[in-house]
Formats: sequence, structure tokens, C-alpha cells
Amino acid sequence: MAAKIVVRNLNVNYQDGTESLRKISLEIEENAVTVLFGPAGGGKSTFLRTLNRLNDLGDLETQSGQVIFNGVNILESGIDVIELRRKIGMVFSRPVPLPLSIYQNISYPLEVAGIRNKARLDEAVEKALRQAVLWDEVYDRLNDPAHALSGGQQQRLCIARVLALQPEVILLDEPTSALDPISTAKIEELLCEISREITVIIAPHNTQQAARIGDYAAFFLQGELIEYGVGKEIFTRPKDKRTQDYIEGRFG
Repeated sequence: MAAKIVVRNLNVNYQDGTESLRKISLEIEENAVTVLFGPAGGGKSTFLRTLNRLNDLGDLETQSGQVIFNGVNILESGIDVIELRRKIGMVFSRPVPLPLSIYQNISYPLEVAGIRNKARLDEAVEKALRQAVLWDEVYDRLNDPAHALSGGQQQRLCIARVLALQPEVILLDEPTSALDPISTAKIEELLCEISREITVIIAPHNTQQAARIGDYAAFFLQGELIEYGVGKEIFTRPKDKRTQDYIEGRFG
């Protein structure tokens, strides 16, 4: 498979002196699910936020290395960050629907992007909700407030909102950590389905989920990438003892 994102010698430091990532190099495969796993504080969230420049909004001190996406180093100055975030969308651990209707949660970002035609908006809203396996549950109440949905439905709505912008990559930071098992299963199935067309990079909330859905897996520990490879091999035959210890629950 071809690499969708190539990371070379990435280093990230925060203003409080914290060194979050050190010398990270890996290639994210296209149209696959890549899971990032490891103990809390290992750098997984920082890595995700680096991939669409969300770290710019925080207390970032220094950043070096390269993140190559579509042939361009996205860490360089002059990058259109808004356009980058349309191509590399982000879903957070807790669903944050806009204080609007279900329909408007999908249509509003599209309108901001310049789409005004009602027929096009209707088509895009339906397509995104179908992709997020939510259409059959909400098609007859699109004008209801989004906050009336269940937690699992709200998270799928947030995923649909990202999908509506037709991203090439979708990043997810513990997207099912606050959800029940049924909602979690639906989102896992959704991610495996959309990965046929969209590159998925996810930091799951536990190792079991990482093993279930990861085509590829990266183990992060104290800001370092310890091991990266095919998911089944990482979780059944890890090469590094630290990876094996973590998978078997001996630390973290």
C-alpha cells in the first residue's frame, strides 16, 4: 500500500518545557486504520494534533521535522491551515455537536465552505449521515436539535460532520471512551467501512479496541515511537519487550 502521510524526525516541545514527541518517523498507509496505543502521556494526542496543525492553537514552543501530506510538508509556514483541516478532519473523545439542528450540524460547515444550493446541501447531508450509519435513525427528525440525540448518535453526527467535507484523512482521539458497548461497536464498524476510501488514524481508549480495528499499529511510550507495523503482528508477536509488557498489562 502507498503511504498517505510520511513523518520524518518529528519533535514537539511545549512552553512548560515538556518534550512531548522525540524523533518520530513513520509512514501512515493510505486507506487503512492505523491505531496509536500506549500509556497516557505517551504523545498520542500530540501526534494526532500535529497532523492537522491543531497544536498551533495551544502552548506549543518548538516543532521540528517533517510531516509530508500530498507531497507538502504541512509544518512549513504559509500552509493554508483551514484547508488542511478540511482534508485532515478531527473527531474528539467527547461529542460536541453544534447548538443547531441535526441537519444544520452537517450543512453549516458546508455553507461556510461556500455551498449554498439547497439540493446540494440536502444530498451532502444525507450522504454524510448514511456514511456515519445514522441516516436511518434520524431521517424523519432532521430539524430536531442535535443535543436531543444519544451520546453514541451525537458522536456519529460529529463524524458525519467531518465526512461531509470529504476529507482524505480522519483523526480520532478516543472517540468511544464515553460510549456504551453498542455505540462503540457501531463506530468501530463505521471506521472499518470508511477506511476503504479514507485514511483513518485513531488513538483508541484501550488496547483491546486497538487490536480489534487496527490494520497498522504504533506503540508510543514517553514521547517515543517504540514499535510500528502491521496490527496483527504487533499485537500477537511484538518485537520490543516494552510493547509486549504493555499489551499484557504489566505497566501503564
